[in-house]
Amino acid sequence: MIKRLYDWTMQAASHKHAVPTLFGVSFVESSFFPIPPDVMLIPMVLAERAKAWYFAVVATVGSVLGGIFGYLIGYFLFDTVGQPMLDFYGYSEKFQQFASQYNEYGAWIVFVFGVTPFPYKVITIASGATQLNVISFMLASVISRGLRFFVVAALLYWFGPPIKDFIEKRLGLVFTVFVICLIGGFVAIKFLM
Repeated sequence: MIKRLYDWTMQAASHKHAVPTLFGVSFVESSFFPIPPDVMLIPMVLAERAKAWYFAVVATVGSVLGGIFGYLIGYFLFDTVGQPMLDFYGYSEKFQQFASQYNEYGAWIVFVFGVTPFPYKVITIASGATQLNVISFMLASVISRGLRFFVVAALLYWFGPPIKDFIEKRLGLVFTVFVICLIGGFVAIKFLM
């Protein structure tokens, strides 16, 4: 079953709608969707290494635009949804302290978490809710998301055939490690939040 899923993913990665799908996944992942764009980016680069840089640009642009959408969610919906909840529980003052600390290091927070597998949507929405300077937010987003996707594309471009061979020969092991990392990420998020 895993082999069929892998073959399907590789085939879908070279489908004519793969690029718009990569853009869409990158966009929604930055604002509300739980699955990272790497699910599309990695097989697309492995299937067509010559287009690695193009795919990285598509993922970066989609992710940054999605991040702006996430920022807007935090900015506009915080007053109607978040603030009344904070007021009800008596946390408005604590949130103001959090917001000032967040904004003091906000661009660095966006940069660091934009490169990591941490759910970027949390950072984009928090940036809007705390009203982080939008220019700082956008610059940090472009640099961090570009770095993340271009590094992935570069590694797959330069080491693509051995990585592809390794994945195909040890598909069960790769899948198991992926699932462990995915579950571990959600557990870490639960304890960090």
